Amino acid sequence: MAERTLWWILSLGLFVGLWEVGFALGWFSAEVLPPPHQFIPAFPAQAMHFDFGTRIAGEAAGSSAIAAILLTTASTIARVCVGLGLGFALGVATGIGIRYSVYLGRLVLPMVTLLAPISPFAWLPVAVFVFGVGDLPAVFLVFVAVFFIIVLATIAEIERVPANHIDAARIMGATRPQLYLHVILPSILPGLFLMLRMNMFAAWMVVLVAESAGTSHGLGAVIMLARNTANNELVFLGFVVIGVVGFAFDWLLRQMQDRLLYWQSSNPALLTG
Repeated sequence: MAERTLWWILSLGLFVGLWEVGFALGWFSAEVLPPPHQFIPAFPAQAMHFDFGTRIAGEAAGSSAIAAILLTTASTIARVCVGLGLGFALGVATGIGIRYSVYLGRLVLPMVTLLAPISPFAWLPVAVFVFGVGDLPAVFLVFVAVFFIIVLATIAEIERVPANHIDAARIMGATRPQLYLHVILPSILPGLFLMLRMNMFAAWMVVLVAESAGTSHGLGAVIMLARNTANNELVFLGFVVIGVVGFAFDWLLRQMQDRLLYWQSSNPALLTG
């Protein structure tokens, strides 16, 4: 753990160091790409932009700066969690249904393979037309970003379940629900959790785009505000918050994976922080 933390600090330090060296050598200006030693001290002044109620009222930033950032971040996290949860649960259920129901597979699989290549960003106008503005368009886009991939991944994972495991369970008298619960799900969940973690990053990108277009609050709305006001310091402070939250989100998913899939720990060499 200590060695991994050290390498993480060294990696981050190398990135920040190259950024500062590039600025010192005049490769870019502070107006275009402000270095960390400029935008990080501006954190207290820029924090007011995370509190949309205060900003609209025209009040000055106060001691509630951290609370404003936490509340804005929490709204984005909630949208990601709901979209990921629905996409994962319904994706797994749909994949199992397609694999083990001939008629459902023939009816649903062509539609899934037709819609899966469509980028979640292309669904944004549809989400706004159907759900209007607010939380639902963002949740819907996260759901779309995860659902089709999980359906196809579930089908592929089921194909890799050893046939002798299924035969042994049948010989021992396992019913179909018991077969799904005690043989198939434990076999496919490790691969699906890895797929979920990989798609979590895509879900964050999608929710930020959705928030910038269809909500009045959230991290995506902060980035859009920074862009509209040419506030580069706020842009990069938003990047810092998004990066930290995304890293924490992935860490929590790994902890959840290790505890739920207690029979198979996650591989520390894959997507670790």
